[in-house]
Amino acid sequence: MRYISMAFALLASPVLADETVFIQSPTGNIQCAISTGDYSGVRCDILEFTPSFEQNAPDCEFDWGSSFGIDAEAEQGYLLCVSDAVAGGEPETLDYGRVKQLGPYICASEKTGISCSNQAGHGFALSKAKQSLF
Repeated sequence: MRYISMAFALLASPVLADETVFIQSPTGNIQCAISTGDYSGVRCDILEFTPSFEQNAPDCEFDWGSSFGIDAEAEQGYLLCVSDAVAGGEPETLDYGRVKQLGPYICASEKTGISCSNQAGHGFALSKAKQSLF
């Protein structure tokens, strides 16, 4: 799974992605990148949280349990093994009750956290108290 962090690093390149937007929760605890193009998908990192997923991926040598992803074809959100962070630059703050849509992805901000999904409705929900995949 090492390629995930390298592939994500390429995500922000304008040559490889049609568009990438960076968002964060009002508290800044959840930060996301939504991209279309060659590396289409959503990745969100949560900084402070009580882990909902205790068992580490057996082939992960990096951070696991704090980064979540979804792509257009996925039938469920997934955890990522990463050695980097999505944070950086000046992300748009997604105020509570607001949504951000880009291509087949939509992320919604609520007081309870951020949820992101693809067009089929599959994705993940993140909050300090609980993280879930659907």
